[in-house]
Amino acid sequence: MTPASLKEILSGFVREGELYEKLENDWVLCYACGHRCKLPPGRDGICRVRFNDHGILRVPFGYVGGIAIDPIEKKPFFHVLPGSSALSFGMLGCDYHCGYCQNWITSQTLRDPDAAALPEEISAEGIVRLALERRVRVLTSTYNEPLITSEWARAVFQRAKEHGIKCSYVSNGNGTREVLEYIRPVIDMFKVDLKSFRQKTYQQLGGRLAAVLETIGTLHGMGVWVEVVTLLIQGFNDSDEELKEIARFLVSVSPDIPWHVTGFHPDYKMTDPDPTSVKTLARAAAIGHEAGLHFVYAGNLPGRVGTLENTYCPSCHILLIERTGYKICRNLLLDGSCPSCHTSVPGVWA
Repeated sequence: MTPASLKEILSGFVREGELYEKLENDWVLCYACGHRCKLPPGRDGICRVRFNDHGILRVPFGYVGGIAIDPIEKKPFFHVLPGSSALSFGMLGCDYHCGYCQNWITSQTLRDPDAAALPEEISAEGIVRLALERRVRVLTSTYNEPLITSEWARAVFQRAKEHGIKCSYVSNGNGTREVLEYIRPVIDMFKVDLKSFRQKTYQQLGGRLAAVLETIGTLHGMGVWVEVVTLLIQGFNDSDEELKEIARFLVSVSPDIPWHVTGFHPDYKMTDPDPTSVKTLARAAAIGHEAGLHFVYAGNLPGRVGTLENTYCPSCHILLIERTGYKICRNLLLDGSCPSCHTSVPGVWA
């Protein structure tokens, strides 16, 4: 299916947006993501899924491009309800165009004719009903970029909150204060991909470093539980200097933010770099610890990174949660605290 024909199908799954401002001559200003697209009538935003329809911003609503139940550790959230399941759902489209995207089938489907994802009609109530039937404790908006479909996510999450289900985003972090304030009443956790600490690199991906850094700081200030992921790619973002800058930034926001340094494998359009080695992940983790981060994890190489999948007490350093990949082998936390020294461990445990 061509992006043009898919665009026509998706035009039937929209409603008027809430994250925009009407301007003169039927122009609109969208502030769902950091691009803040200013659109004349008939034009799409950079995301390709939010568009100006005669002075009204139309946004995605009423469908999913993918839905599945995953371990919460896969998101990855390591300080959220260990061993529990999350119902993950996503739509189509993205405001970035990363050449190594692992969800490109859904995120790039309006740019790439080789991406073949289609919308599946479903109501917000239908998603929550499925979560209740499967007894999951977390809903996650993921697969595509959730910020650009925040009206839909908020509608789903509002219904989930009525049943005590926790709600989360898995995002590139290209946010605005307006969108973060819009979702704050219904969101508990937020995973941010901090892809690099170089604006030049972010330009290649279609984003701005400053917006991502601001999102991390804003979310933490709002009291949202934040975990940060950096996918390490050889020669792209894995220098000691850049990793130190990332770690120092996270410490400046809070040393309690978990930092996941994860392994790259060739995917989509980026097939030249070698897969990330265990040595590189261990080096990055050491840099994070030396900078003062309390929780640094190595991911995507389960069982090969030694103790770097585990959680330890930041005070007495005893083992609290032992993991292999997405599997919890042992969980010794007592009501979110260390059983030895009674230090409270930050996270969402109850």
